[in-house]
Amino acid sequence: MIHLKTTESYIASMSLSKRIPMFLLRLLALGAAISATIIMLTSHDSAQVFGMKFEAKYTNSPTFKYFVLMNAIASVYTLILLFLPSKSSFGHLILVLDLIMVLLLDSSISACLALGQVGKNGNIHAGWLPICDQVPKFCDHVRGALIAGFIATIAYFIILLYSLHNVMNLFALKN
Repeated sequence: MIHLKTTESYIASMSLSKRIPMFLLRLLALGAAISATIIMLTSHDSAQVFGMKFEAKYTNSPTFKYFVLMNAIASVYTLILLFLPSKSSFGHLILVLDLIMVLLLDSSISACLALGQVGKNGNIHAGWLPICDQVPKFCDHVRGALIAGFIATIAYFIILLYSLHNVMNLFALKN
């Protein structure tokens, strides 16, 4: 009986010690995803090229819209999870949803990096000129949003690894 009580108290304290880093990681992911969304939403600049004025903003590209949408979804998802009771029975569903968040954030940042590379350096084979010299404020905002998006993606990846580790340890305790 004493051994059982000690084991239960050990598991309870262990779960608290596992919940705190997860909470902090989720807060980091939330802050980074919200920052990436806001920075991209506020990215706009205009320039005069050959006497014509053009405006660069995130809504001009479906890739940037996708980036904003995925970071907004990740932010809302994280907010919901922060208010979900820690003793809920949705552990495996949350693990699957964390995996989906990592994949969606990774795909959005990869697409934005490709577009940002073309915007910065152009593509001489396709005849696309670089635009960052004409609209530096826009490019700086996109760069900042990409950095925040990377932080969110890395935080979610660490959350996923941490969750997988905890699930594997749980299976090892049952056997």
